[in-house]
Parts: sequence; C-alpha cells; structure tokens
Amino acid sequence: MEALLRFDHVSFSYHTMKGETTALTDISFALQEGEFLSVVGPSGCGKSTILSLIAGLLEPEKGSVFFHGLTRQQADPSIGYMLQRDTLLEWRTIWDNVLLGPEIQGRKNRQMKEKAEELLKRYDLYPFRNSRPSQLSGGMRQRAALIRTLMVEPELLLLDEPFSALDYETRLAVGNDIAKILREEKQTAVLVTHDLSEAISLGDRILVLSRRPASIVHEEILDFPKEMQPLEKRNIPRFQQYFQSIWRQMGHEE
Repeated sequence: MEALLRFDHVSFSYHTMKGETTALTDISFALQEGEFLSVVGPSGCGKSTILSLIAGLLEPEKGSVFFHGLTRQQADPSIGYMLQRDTLLEWRTIWDNVLLGPEIQGRKNRQMKEKAEELLKRYDLYPFRNSRPSQLSGGMRQRAALIRTLMVEPELLLLDEPFSALDYETRLAVGNDIAKILREEKQTAVLVTHDLSEAISLGDRILVLSRRPASIVHEEILDFPKEMQPLEKRNIPRFQQYFQSIWRQMGHEE
C-alpha cells in the first residue's frame, strides 16, 4: 500500500549571510494513513524543519517529499498544523474560532456548522461555545484549537510541541484527551517533541534524530494495546523499557 507520506533521502540546509548550516542529511521514512509518528532528538537538531518540509514551507535541497506517491506540488495535500500556542483569536467566540477554517475556505455552510456542533459536543466544549478563549482553561483551549484544525479535514496533522506551554499536570491530561480525539477521528499525525515520555505514550512509532546535521539513528515501533490510553501506558513495565532503549539511542548513558 502506498504510504500517505514519504521522505526519500531528504537533506536541507539554512543559508544566511554568515554561511550555511546543514539541518538535515539523508532523511528517509514513510508514514501510513492512520499512523501517529513521534519525532525526537537533541534540541536544535532539525525536528521542526521536518514539519516545515512536510507543510511545504521549505523545499528539500536534495531528495523528495511524496504524498500518495506524488510530489508535494502534484498532490497538494490538506495539512493541519498545531503550534506550541493555541493561537485562538480572542475577539472571536469558541464557536467562531472553530469555524474559522471553513469560513476562510468559503465553506461555512450548514454541513460544516453541524460538524462543528457535533465535535464540540463530543469533546465537552459545546457548553462553552459562546465563551472567549481567555475564559477557558489551557487544556480546553488546546482541545478547541484541535477541533478548529480538524474542521478543515486535514489528511495529515502536524503537532509542533503542542503542549509545551501547559503546566505538567495539564500537559498530561491534554495529551491524553488529544490522543483520544485523534484515535477516534482516525487522524494521521506527526508529533515533534522534546518530551520522550510524551513521544512514547502518544506515538505508534518513534524516529530518533542525531545531533545537527540530523539523520535518523533509530526507529522504535511501539507495541501497546490499542485501547490503552497514554496515561495508562506510562504505568506499565513496557513503557520504561522503551524509554531506556530510546534514551540510549539518543546518546545518553544508563
């Protein structure tokens, strides 16, 4: 089966007046539809550069990025992007924030409004639909931001440290909530994170990058029961085994 996303020997460098900085070298991997891929590695190694290449914000210097076997330009995929901050618009209600994508696309019709209502009800935000973002907790705001992203029906969701602005307890709870939403919506996703425990608890598979210029030094396929929630995964021995294995691959001692 043709992969939804494929990197084929991709390399990329940043160019400034001071010179060239190679960020990625010879990156190859594939992502199947419905899969949740976590990407980890040292700070500044180029994890977010991978997301920018997927989104089309950057072009590979060498190699190619394919969607369904086509180049990015040929495929023109629908991609959702969640950043570290929720970027909800304070002057719009949660309802209007959620419908922002369809509004921009000229698709703010009855079908989209019914979908927004259904998602807000399913994920416990409907009672707050007329609230402003500042009236919601950090976790609720992130759920609203995810629903807004899902409203544009992306083929692929990119998550760039989406929980890093939250305190630890909220981060655990929101990660659990968002993982549940993505599973229920059968959403394909790529997560970039510095938090190895988060990567393991949320992902189906992990790519470990080296220091810059980054290459893939390890791939770990995670085997947890499908029905197990991220918080539950953290409490079983297998989780610690994965953590220690990947920690070593990242160049750390026991």
